[in-house]
Amino acid sequence: MSSTHNPGRVAGVWYLFLCILGPLRLIYIPNKLFVSGNPTATVHNIAVHPWLFRFGIVADLICAVILIFLVLALYRLFKGVNQYLAVLVVILGGVMPSLLYFVNVVTDAGALMIARGADFLSVFDKPQQDALVVLLLHLHDYQVTAAEILWGAWLLPLGTLVYRSHFLPRFLGVWLVINGFAYILMSFTGILLPQYEQKLFLFAQPALFAELVFMLWILIRGARPPAPSATAAPLIAGESFN
Repeated sequence: MSSTHNPGRVAGVWYLFLCILGPLRLIYIPNKLFVSGNPTATVHNIAVHPWLFRFGIVADLICAVILIFLVLALYRLFKGVNQYLAVLVVILGGVMPSLLYFVNVVTDAGALMIARGADFLSVFDKPQQDALVVLLLHLHDYQVTAAEILWGAWLLPLGTLVYRSHFLPRFLGVWLVINGFAYILMSFTGILLPQYEQKLFLFAQPALFAELVFMLWILIRGARPPAPSATAAPLIAGESFN
């Protein structure tokens, strides 16, 4: 079965690209460069490894574009199941998160500019510049926390489509919906009760694997919506004259 004739496998390929690039800025760079409670060390790491930090910015921009192609592939896959829900997947899972990706790179660009010692910032002393960098990094994190609402919201219509599709396992649809509610709860917790955010993240791990399993399923096994029956079109056409 060729991937070019299998909309599920096409969506799986885009999903795989997203899973490869997404963790670069979200997980790898913070673990590599950021030192909790030490602004000076954090700024020093960014200044010493500017290209790694720039790669994180580029990765976010590429992910924003990949998201659009991913949700369009999913729309093609599920539009016959329920077009309204498929459109929600495009809006909540593609258009809005992509815009946030583009907006969020501005805070990283500002942090890099300050860490590299832009001339016009000489009016601030070094501790103040370090504090500004950390502030921008925290704003980036809050933007990600807010975006988790969209990460969860788009999985609700997607999981419903999977459940109703009859060409994908129903347990995947249920799991994706649970994953969606987990992200939404994590977002609210990160905003209202940030001290419990990390504990909730660890507790929610079984739910958060749903997207990975879904990606691997459509990538490896593929998914193809059933072709309309040969008699369906004439029947519908005949009914339209009644």
